[in-house]
Formats: sequence, structure tokens, C-alpha cells
Amino acid sequence: MKTTENKRSPGIWIVSFVAIAFGLLTLKEGGLTLFGPPQYAEAAGNYVPFVLWFNFIAGFFYILAGVCIFRQRQAGAILSMLIASLTVIVFGAFAVHIALDGAYEQRTLIAMPVRSLVWIAIAIFARRKLMARTSEIISPPLSR
Repeated sequence: MKTTENKRSPGIWIVSFVAIAFGLLTLKEGGLTLFGPPQYAEAAGNYVPFVLWFNFIAGFFYILAGVCIFRQRQAGAILSMLIASLTVIVFGAFAVHIALDGAYEQRTLIAMPVRSLVWIAIAIFARRKLMARTSEIISPPLSR
């Protein structure tokens, strides 16, 4: 029998779904560009290889983070914070690439801040829901 603590809030369901869906879409798009027929890479235009590879590999971790959040595991919060941090770092490296007159696609310039914001929001949510929950279980409030 499940206790009240094990029930998933609507937020857990939504954030898990967003993370997993984001991961599946990232793997599909990145995989087609990297491994699909040449027309996919041509259609991607002036993509930046390190950004594409990072996003593709991160797609696997998006799914893992979503599953951990769904299962209400602390690892989901930790992984989400790591994904958010690395995404911001790669976005910064992408900005340096642009500043050095590197070729890029406008859609990447739009997608990277969106990815960063999505993962920052997921990380904040997961940290609040999963890290607080874990600390309450480990150290319950003192009773009088």
C-alpha cells in the first residue's frame, strides 16, 4: 500500500514528462543530424559540432533525470542541476564561438537559452521537491 509521501504530485508528473520528452526529441533530432542520411546534416546548416554533440549526449541524461524525478529520487535533482550547469557552460562556449566569428545557425542561438532556462527550472523544481523531501526523512523535526 502506498503512503501519502509516495504519491506523485502533478508537478512531479509534468516535470518528469517534460524532461523525458525533451530527451527523446533531442535524441531524435541530434541523432538524425549526426547519424542520419546526409540531407539531415545539410538541412541543419551551419551547426556547431560541439554544441550538437553535447546536446545529443545530454539527451540520454535528460531521460534518466526525468525517470529519477518521476521515481522521486534525489539523483533526479542532482542530475538536473548538473545538466543545467553544463548546458549553461556550453551556451557560454557557444557565445565565445559566435564572438570569434564562428559560423552558427540562428535557431541554435534561440535553442540554447531555451534549453538553459528549461533545465534551470527543472533543477530548481527537483531540488525543492526531492532534496527537501530527503532531508525531512533523514532528520525529522524535533517533537516536544
